[in-house]
Amino acid sequence: MKSVIRSPLMSETRPTESLTRPNVFANGRVAVTLSSLFLGSLVASLAMADGAPLTRAPLSPEAMAMHVQAKRPVAKPATTLEPAAALVASSSFNSAQGPGPGAIGPGPGCDLFPAPPSVGASVPLSYFGPSPSTVNPSLVGPVQLLNSGTVDAKHGTITIPLYKGLLAGTNKAIWYVLTDVDNPGVAAELGLNFSTKLTFASLASRTGNLDANGDIVFDKGTVNFAPKRDIVPGPAGAEFPPKSFAPGSVGDANYSPYVRIVNAANVIYNAPMVAFDVDASQINFPNGNVDYSKVHDQVVAIDPINMTVTLNLINGFSFGRPVWYLSMDTSIPLGAAIEHNTYAPLMGKLLLGHDDSFASPVERIFISTNGPESGACNNPLRQGLSADLADGHRPNNVVGGIPTIALDYSPAWDAQLFAWTEDAINKGFRGQLREEFQILTFVQDGLITGPGGAPFGSSGFSINCPIVQRLD
Repeated sequence: MKSVIRSPLMSETRPTESLTRPNVFANGRVAVTLSSLFLGSLVASLAMADGAPLTRAPLSPEAMAMHVQAKRPVAKPATTLEPAAALVASSSFNSAQGPGPGAIGPGPGCDLFPAPPSVGASVPLSYFGPSPSTVNPSLVGPVQLLNSGTVDAKHGTITIPLYKGLLAGTNKAIWYVLTDVDNPGVAAELGLNFSTKLTFASLASRTGNLDANGDIVFDKGTVNFAPKRDIVPGPAGAEFPPKSFAPGSVGDANYSPYVRIVNAANVIYNAPMVAFDVDASQINFPNGNVDYSKVHDQVVAIDPINMTVTLNLINGFSFGRPVWYLSMDTSIPLGAAIEHNTYAPLMGKLLLGHDDSFASPVERIFISTNGPESGACNNPLRQGLSADLADGHRPNNVVGGIPTIALDYSPAWDAQLFAWTEDAINKGFRGQLREEFQILTFVQDGLITGPGGAPFGSSGFSINCPIVQRLD
């Protein structure tokens, strides 16, 4: 059982609500004052016994039938796409619109795809049998976890069904995807990730109702995709925190990717918006070359005729294993700017800092601020936000439990930023970390702390990152 006492370190001021945490990540342009971080203790509540998932009554046949209306054929790419890395000019990655470089990077520091087992063996790969994961998904081998679409391992993308809903009381279209749900039966039917913890995300969820086609009529929540993403990094070697930033898409005060379906047993979905108030002709980019003033920055291609969307995948680790995930929304503007995703203010109502205690909606994501960056993608130990802002590739974050490894998966990740101490760096101890308890042990040993030497713990914001695939 993980520790359940956390310390909120970083937050932001929103005009729509009062916060007791300090103003560290403010709206718009900001100087990030890491020295203002402070320790605010949170009292742990009852832990989930033995990590067991929450038991819920099964859905009625009528409610299940409504959810099954949302089932779509497994989505497949309609065309061959160029690798996502080719979409971004290397000289402008911190002001580029779109997904940024893809998961298949140019070197070992930006490409986590495992080598085949034939490396170093005296027989070719054709002599090896199927991966053990084909017998038991918790064993070694690739495992696709989000099964509503097709993963393109060559380009580091997934193509999944695109849905068209409505904003209640209007004719405004809400184009969205489904990635996770808090009911195991619905998850199995639709090929989505099951997350028990989403049940506790109600305070940070919009509400909506399913129509006869299984599409959602959302009560509230809109996103403006027109803003231009831009980041001005800090000085070389300390690019994080940036001097200024602006996210590429901004939700209103009622926007969260999570939605509670009122007319179908209050099941909660993760339904990130990818376009709003546009018709199909305005977002018809099945071959790529997407207009990012109209769609989410993580979209690589979108086909509103065949109702599919191709999304960029992000490299990371879960308990030492390389994984691919999506990055769709963040509860603060700075996180959204760095993540190439949507600022979702309503996500700020998620209960953070409690990890696996009772009623927690989140799982932890561990983000280095000052990991190794020398050599960029050629450095196999590359990791962290400064590396991300220096070379444009993603920071190789560490996430907690995912399906097949643990029972406590949630797509709502409680960000825990950490920094290597000056002493650890001077002694040559700094490296790439890949596992939650390795990080927690290094915290205990005094090798890493919160940013700026602050106590390690919750940084006061969350990221919506649905898991897609475990690579080994």
